[in-house]
Amino acid sequence: MSEPTLHVGTMPYETTEALLDGSVTFDGIRARVDTADLASDIFRRMVHDREFDVAELGLTVYLRTLDSEESPFVAVPAFPARIFRHSAIFVNTASGISRPEDLAGKMVGEFGMYGQDSGIWAKGILSDDYGLTPEQCRWVIGGLDRPIRPFDFVPHIHPADVCVEQAPPGRSLSAMLERGEIDALISSNVPQCVMDESPHVARLFPDHEAVERDYYRRTTIFPIMHTVVLPRSLVATRPGLARTVYEAYLAAKNAGMDRYRTGRKLYQVRTMLPWTNALFDRNAELFPADWWPYGLDANRKTIDTFLRYHFEQGLSARRLTCEELFVPELLDT
Repeated sequence: MSEPTLHVGTMPYETTEALLDGSVTFDGIRARVDTADLASDIFRRMVHDREFDVAELGLTVYLRTLDSEESPFVAVPAFPARIFRHSAIFVNTASGISRPEDLAGKMVGEFGMYGQDSGIWAKGILSDDYGLTPEQCRWVIGGLDRPIRPFDFVPHIHPADVCVEQAPPGRSLSAMLERGEIDALISSNVPQCVMDESPHVARLFPDHEAVERDYYRRTTIFPIMHTVVLPRSLVATRPGLARTVYEAYLAAKNAGMDRYRTGRKLYQVRTMLPWTNALFDRNAELFPADWWPYGLDANRKTIDTFLRYHFEQGLSARRLTCEELFVPELLDT
């Protein structure tokens, strides 16, 4: 009897390119790797439809499943998406917001749900570094560049003292920000009004690269957005599968990193971005040799910080620990 095919859902990043093109495999297991235009589509297909055997999930989506009685998934410590999030906060230029503290009392948009990964990181950083806590703002949930209803595959929870409402029917957060109907927006993607260079919209941190580099120097945190999960039932019935999945994602990530290291000899001629080597060299002065680590040990501080933010923002019933998130056999990675 042939080995069943592993159905995998993951986004197309440099960290996963080798899985999508088949140059990295799951240790001989036949796999069908699917992707999507939006990460939230992968999340919905895993959480709501149970479509995949292995899938990328946003950290907060995964954590919310742990609060359910079923607790259907367990993660491996692979993190295909991580992004600094000071750059994810946008403001209307007529809102009077010139520093983080000015967000107090303002109406702030957030994509899809209250407390998606980018929002949790941004709110946590605003609280830790600037004393601005979520209950000081009013929150509007909606679609970024087109109207959508809040995500239907996760429970929508927030503390009683935090005001959260839906965007009006037919309105997108990008358009609302440009018109001044909301004062600010925390967005995992750049809103269209910014791409269109609207004079009515700016970033809260104009020199966000410098701010984010300083944040990393102070904290050594490179914020994690997503992890990789499997159904608990599948892990129980197929011993060793979780490690196989982890090692495949690790090999794919390392292949992406190796392309940069090898490309330095050729001044990154395979990329279209000028001065990529100079950026690589600047980053090498700041980051360790493995600037995108997988495994629990190298990421414990970052994960624990996210778990603290998740609890402080009223999204977890209790303060979770790193060990509760991952397959036991991979806790020593």
